[in-house]
Amino acid sequence: LSAFAGEDPMGRHGQAGKTRRGSAGSEFPRAADRVAAKKSTGVGVVKSAKQVELSEVKAGKATRFQVLVGPDDGAPNFVLRRFVMGQGGGMPKHTNEVEHEQYVLRGRARILVGDRTHEVGPDDSLYIPAGTPHSYDVIEAPFEFLCVVPNRPDQIRIADDKAAC
Repeated sequence: LSAFAGEDPMGRHGQAGKTRRGSAGSEFPRAADRVAAKKSTGVGVVKSAKQVELSEVKAGKATRFQVLVGPDDGAPNFVLRRFVMGQGGGMPKHTNEVEHEQYVLRGRARILVGDRTHEVGPDDSLYIPAGTPHSYDVIEAPFEFLCVVPNRPDQIRIADDKAAC
């Protein structure tokens, strides 16, 4: 998500949230090595979320994300992301070109989806269709959720409510 319309900081939804790399000979293989191994052997990836860096979402307030499973892991169809929003955090109203499926892990937030506002908390699930305006305002931090999106290019557009007048 980005403060600039059209910018996708995650590339194809996953390029910015790369797995931390250790030094040479580290127990964490490079992403390219993992992808090559999966393609040749059909082996999947198992890793701890603690191995994946949290990156700031520039358009948000007190909002970070990490790509838990994505193209670097050999996932061809979907990207699994985790978002963490702190006190006073959230995202402005925006649209995406791809759908979102989300599952709330902890905390509470007020989420606008289309023209309806929902208060969500742990164990709530959301479906946000492609092109649907949505926003997030944290009520109880940390607000954390998983977000699954198709592994396709996405363009984020921050809504300009003044333009609707």
